[in-house]
Amino acid sequence: MRSYKLIAVIMFGLTWAGIVRAEDQPIEQQLVDAMNKVFGVHPGFRANHAKGIVVEGSFKASPEAAGLSRAVLFNGSSTPATVRFSDSTGIPNIPDGSADANPHGMAIKFRLPDGSETDMVINSLKFFPVATGEDFRDLLLALAASPPDASKPTKFEQFTASHPSVPAAFATVGTPDSFANEVYYGVNAFVFVNKAGERQAVRYQMMPERVVHLATADAAKQSPNFLVDELPERLKRGPVTFHLRAQLAAAGDSTKDPTIAWPNDRKVVELGVLTIDKAVPNSAEAEKKLLFLPGQLTDGIEESDDPLIDIRNGAYALSFSRRNP
Repeated sequence: MRSYKLIAVIMFGLTWAGIVRAEDQPIEQQLVDAMNKVFGVHPGFRANHAKGIVVEGSFKASPEAAGLSRAVLFNGSSTPATVRFSDSTGIPNIPDGSADANPHGMAIKFRLPDGSETDMVINSLKFFPVATGEDFRDLLLALAASPPDASKPTKFEQFTASHPSVPAAFATVGTPDSFANEVYYGVNAFVFVNKAGERQAVRYQMMPERVVHLATADAAKQSPNFLVDELPERLKRGPVTFHLRAQLAAAGDSTKDPTIAWPNDRKVVELGVLTIDKAVPNSAEAEKKLLFLPGQLTDGIEESDDPLIDIRNGAYALSFSRRNP
């Protein structure tokens, strides 16, 4: 419910945009404005992850999932799902093979039996570059102030020098040969609550049947739309499957700092299989109407203490309102 209240605040705040200084705006608005400054304003498109494709399928949970969470999503029945894969940046025609198109995104809207929805918004970064909304804003503004002809060290170089998590995070990504052959991670922690009321912090991992990354030089040689063109053709030959997993936090693991990856030896539990079986006929129209919110949750899944979850909710809602005035 918190996310809906925040959305209302952001929407109301838009009426005051002309009389409030930029630094006094909500951080969610500062982020969207900073994205527009870096990538330009492209009416009808998202401020970030502007280029994408929408597909559909279903999710079926494993028996182990019900032991971790009482969410209806994990009761073992088949749940319809709408999925959007995307390139990074707010540039709608960015070449899929560009290094700037990393990290690639995967947003899932699970349509529950009672008509409600729960969302999952993940991407190919193993952990997030910065820990706060303010640092993310400053990262974007540093990028905007660092054109190719900028003097050295650029604002971006200065920022990354003082924030080593930025280059470390971006070193974890690469260009896949297909959206279907990429791993997608949940950089924010969430809390599962089971029927006994037991609580467990988790981070999501969406694992494909295989992972295939292209060398940088080979990625640059691909056609500009090779990822968005390839997936519908692949689906004509058969479904694409992913395994949703939960990495379980142990005592002492940070749930509020997305720049800190949990150790690889933490237990990972199979939550179920996502099967994608068809492309949406008019993807460009469908994606304009879709709003994915990481904080849109169902009973049995709760937000952790990571403040970026609510900030993402507000920024995505604002971006949605601007592309659908």
